[in-house]
Amino acid sequence: MLPLMIAISAAYGALPATVLAQEVQQTEKTSEKTQEKTAEKPPARTPDKARALRKNSQPADGVQKVTISGGRTDVEERRQSTAAKMIFGREELDRNGDSTIGEVLKRLPGVTTGGRAGRGGDIRMRGMGNGYTQILINGERAPRGFSMDSLSPDQVERIEIVRGAVAEFSTQAIAGTINIVLREEYKQKNTEIKAALASEQGRLAPNVSVSVPGEIGNLSYALNITVSRNKQHDEVQTDSDEKNTAGVDTLVQRQRDVTHRETKSINMSPRFNYRFDNGDTLMFQPFLMMSRSESGVDSVVDQIYRAPDYFGPAGFATATSSVSAENRFIRGFGNWQHRFADGAKLTVRFGGGLARMDSNSQRFQFDRAGNLLDLITDVNNTRDKSLNNSGKWLQPFGESHTIAAGWELEGSQRSQVRTSLDNGKPQYADSGDNLDAGTRRLALYVQDEFDITPQLGAYAGLRWEGIKTHSTSSGRVVDNTSKVWSPVLHGVWRIPETKDQVRLSFASTYRAPALNDLIAIPSISNQNSATRPDRTGNPALKPELSRGVDLAYEHYLSRAGVMSVNVFIRSIDDLIRRRTVLTDTATGPRWVSSPVNIGHAVTKGIEADAKFPLQEYFPDGPAIDVRANYSRYWSSVDDIQGPNNRLDSQPSQTANFGLDYRVSGIPLTLGGNFNWTPAYYTQSSNTQLLYSGVKRQLDVFALWKFSPTMQLRLSANNLSPRDAISSNTVTTGGIYREDDTVARTFTTFSLRFEMKI
Repeated sequence: MLPLMIAISAAYGALPATVLAQEVQQTEKTSEKTQEKTAEKPPARTPDKARALRKNSQPADGVQKVTISGGRTDVEERRQSTAAKMIFGREELDRNGDSTIGEVLKRLPGVTTGGRAGRGGDIRMRGMGNGYTQILINGERAPRGFSMDSLSPDQVERIEIVRGAVAEFSTQAIAGTINIVLREEYKQKNTEIKAALASEQGRLAPNVSVSVPGEIGNLSYALNITVSRNKQHDEVQTDSDEKNTAGVDTLVQRQRDVTHRETKSINMSPRFNYRFDNGDTLMFQPFLMMSRSESGVDSVVDQIYRAPDYFGPAGFATATSSVSAENRFIRGFGNWQHRFADGAKLTVRFGGGLARMDSNSQRFQFDRAGNLLDLITDVNNTRDKSLNNSGKWLQPFGESHTIAAGWELEGSQRSQVRTSLDNGKPQYADSGDNLDAGTRRLALYVQDEFDITPQLGAYAGLRWEGIKTHSTSSGRVVDNTSKVWSPVLHGVWRIPETKDQVRLSFASTYRAPALNDLIAIPSISNQNSATRPDRTGNPALKPELSRGVDLAYEHYLSRAGVMSVNVFIRSIDDLIRRRTVLTDTATGPRWVSSPVNIGHAVTKGIEADAKFPLQEYFPDGPAIDVRANYSRYWSSVDDIQGPNNRLDSQPSQTANFGLDYRVSGIPLTLGGNFNWTPAYYTQSSNTQLLYSGVKRQLDVFALWKFSPTMQLRLSANNLSPRDAISSNTVTTGGIYREDDTVARTFTTFSLRFEMKI
């Protein structure tokens, strides 16, 4: 026992005796589990794991040190990280019985989702979407077209939220990084069966997940499959008012859209781990996703007034649309590790993917007499393929340094053919032509994690990343190249005689233009207007460059709880914004939106989060776990007139509050979470003002554990539904146009049964 206590003390630094005793007791309880996980642990992903390797690779005075990271809680993993990182494991993933990762993410500190409740949307950190937030799967960038709503929580081992940049990951992370780690580290013992049935407005959505583990000699594996079907119904009403230079109405109308949608999907993510006799490990995990959706939209337009000289597209009274879409993704993740006698470690990662996305739509538009005005068809066939390779050499140096260097190579190719016809005629000049686009990315990095004193740790990294995009379409060649240097510094001061910490970080990050923003095939709006423009790309776009500072204080409680407050600021150059202008085209004047670099912006904010058992403060109180977070954001764009000249889609505030109550005497847990985002305006340009209404969502659940291997969960998401309200106002060229939209939201009830065999 004494050597074990000495080793733990050396690994954790000076801790109070009571805290040390708790750590020793926890280690004894999890030692067997720790040895299993340590043997198959994948390559280090962030600096805290490099520090764990360094501290456990150099025995002193014959005392054998013990790796304990496998038995750490999520809170302890967060505390041990040099860079500001939060870990959310199976406890958080299973808490509410969510069917998608997007539903889980919306409750995490500093994370928000776009769109209305229950319909998913882009994932944002610090209120910043549109590429500011880096989404990784197993440390690699998610493939184009991938949606978090297609990923089941059952396939995920943990979620890592990295607020600051690290050289090992791409620094395309101005807001931060969310790394979704699939269940590669988890050594499963039992077959797991999970079956769920959700209901929204009486429309049933079944979901079944099965995971079967196995072992053959040095090979261990788990075969995972998830099958689901989802039916949805949406109702949206849009009131439009357009005026001329004299302020006289030229168009007043109300449009109602009713959508029915059915999606069927199957996900498979088997994993294979092989341990060689010399200690090397090889892991491979393919990920396969197939989905098919059928949707239909019925539209009715009440045109209250239309001026005789109104130049917009001919109005229709009713419209019927149908869309069929099929998506297929297959992607492989693999890594090989070799440890050297001097404590060094080489990790080589490899992967690749293929994606096929096909859609076919038809839209019939009729006048008030029922006569056909337009038949609009759109066929889109897209093929993506990619290959990637990366490596990392990690070398402990002396007693206090762990130096790492590595590379990343990635190549992707897209081929797209889109044919859009209006009454048999092309909607744009290149309709039906082939677009070929390729992206090549090379990155090199070096980083050093070191302890200046037992209480003061630091991390320094430097990353160079270059991206080249090449495309051809209709004989036109477009090239775009960006090269970025990103220095990164992190420091953590572990306050003596406590577990509390202060963190300070400096980082240069960037946001590369999305492929569609560079070379997009035009997206034609069937109801072209100042608020519903056509969309196209801009091959001259430059990346946005950011310099940022983060400062955080973390207070760790004795019962595995944590409270923290974090302040940040980002200065962004070459900000990318879309501008909408009236453009002369072959089919007449049309409103067209395209991205441009417009100048400088600043965003800053303060984020607070807490997670603790109520018995931390009331030992005789009920067994309630508390989770809460609150964020306040400010931003301004220099080249856009205020007020409300904030970054796109960034709210002023967000908050979450959740409770879990374990009922005494019976195996029942009750819990819930309240998510809130207030209404806010965004001056998107000097001519466009956007409004997003208040967003409130209440989720509750009840969990009954029949036994350690069997449980039943009943949950209700968006228990008190409210309409999602938004507006889009454009004032340009003597024209004023306002679209006010109201979209209904609904409660989803779910019953989920889980069993281990």
